[in-house]
Amino acid sequence: MHILVLDTIHGGKPIGDAYTSRGETVDPVDVYRGNSDVDVPTALSRTYDLIVAPVHLDPGHPLLHYSGTKVITHHEAVRHLLGNDIPQPMIEITGARGKTTTAHALAALLPGRGILHTSTGTFRFPEKEWISRSSITPGSVLAAASLARAINGWLIAEESLGVTGAGTLAIITSDVDYTFAAGKRHALAAKIASTQHSRCVLLAEGIPAEDRKGIFPIEDIASCDGTECTLTSDGKTFRFTNPLLGLPTYRNALVLAASAAVLLGIDPSPLSSFTALEGRMSARREGSVLVVDNANSGTNLLTTLEAVQYARNVSGLNDITLVIGQQEGDGKVCEGFAHDQILAAIESIHPRHLIWVGRFPEHGTPAYARLDPQKTAHARTLDEGYTLAQQKTDHGSIVLAVKTWR
Repeated sequence: MHILVLDTIHGGKPIGDAYTSRGETVDPVDVYRGNSDVDVPTALSRTYDLIVAPVHLDPGHPLLHYSGTKVITHHEAVRHLLGNDIPQPMIEITGARGKTTTAHALAALLPGRGILHTSTGTFRFPEKEWISRSSITPGSVLAAASLARAINGWLIAEESLGVTGAGTLAIITSDVDYTFAAGKRHALAAKIASTQHSRCVLLAEGIPAEDRKGIFPIEDIASCDGTECTLTSDGKTFRFTNPLLGLPTYRNALVLAASAAVLLGIDPSPLSSFTALEGRMSARREGSVLVVDNANSGTNLLTTLEAVQYARNVSGLNDITLVIGQQEGDGKVCEGFAHDQILAAIESIHPRHLIWVGRFPEHGTPAYARLDPQKTAHARTLDEGYTLAQQKTDHGSIVLAVKTWR
């Protein structure tokens, strides 16, 4: 077959390489930067047996409509390439929020050897050995699955904008929706649609459940009372407690991980000892100052407000040094931290010191007029902002709320 694979910078390359290794002829096209041997005009002049395109490509792109050739997504291509040779079990996790924490929590429960692939990196379990770091595009699942098969282990894969459907279980972690693909598609609908081939699907609260076998709304399995979670499945009841269940962000992730474990026949009670991940509401003391680190790719208004409330509750003091913004040049973060959302956070928090990270609003704009009088300092990166915060804070808390790839 002659296959056209679109978007080499967001997972298209490993997909194209996998087809090539099977003897297919592949034309990879960089549809965003134009840095490929085959450009768009050349591709438009050729005939293909199959077109593989990312779900985030503008549906109006000419390469999707110039012929009657079948078009499949990167997610579907990976499912076809994996075939029946998948790790056991293989869990796919997608959603606007909580993917990484859910993945790490579930990995802490699975027995034996396995591979955990998330935005924080790819790890070999049970050693928790860091292997490498790559994107969470569906194309990256091919290498992660190969690593898992090599050790005859399980695979947990965090994926963006949907799942391949090849796995034993698919999890959608959030009902948060937004538009993508040039504003023409809705993310939640795309994620739900991607599960049509999944044998078992676990849905976070608020996600509409299709009436078919193998769909499990979280409400049917788990409930929380404060810091205790109760889960029921197949007539069996499990319970675990964890202080992190008091934080909405962690409660959702831990309950999803626990429910997934129950569906897989695994006792979730070890989650009682699960601790916060670095950059995801982890807290530590530096002398008399509490540092709450919530700087990650999913940082937003709600998680920032939650991190500040957590810091005030733990420290017992209202004084906050807030390090906030989006790190410059961090192209791996798909959804930005908009200035209006940052402004809303700042004006709700009333920090004692405000360290802005990244591009500051332009002089003369309403956002500049509102922010400049409140700004204590300006930094380019999270590390620079944190250093400035340490220099300016002798009591209370430092809260890191920078949207960046960690």
